[in-house]
Amino acid sequence: MAGHDNSNGSTEKSSSGMDDLPTFNPENMQNNMKVILYSRTFMAIIGGVIAGILGLTSLTGFIFYFLVMAMTSVALTAKAKFSIHSYFDSWNRILLDGFFGGLMSFVLFWTYPYLL
Repeated sequence: MAGHDNSNGSTEKSSSGMDDLPTFNPENMQNNMKVILYSRTFMAIIGGVIAGILGLTSLTGFIFYFLVMAMTSVALTAKAKFSIHSYFDSWNRILLDGFFGGLMSFVLFWTYPYLL
């Protein structure tokens, strides 16, 4: 994952004046968001296949999805070395982005192995 970037190309916070706000490189932020989206989609597909093979139905299948997404969030946080604000502008990015898109993939791959 790519860190935030100030004007001279280093990956440290800007320290000019009163406001000590980090500046983010838009290309790095876009790459980080792609990593989250791809990771959540991949884990949703794998989780859906596992839920289908295990024969999980109704509420237990959706609880399994929430557990898979929680594990994915923890893994992404660990990948960022628990320094979220160095790579993302808020915690919501790593916790919630791609959640509902992953849910659709999960349901698709959950029902297919279950029907076989």
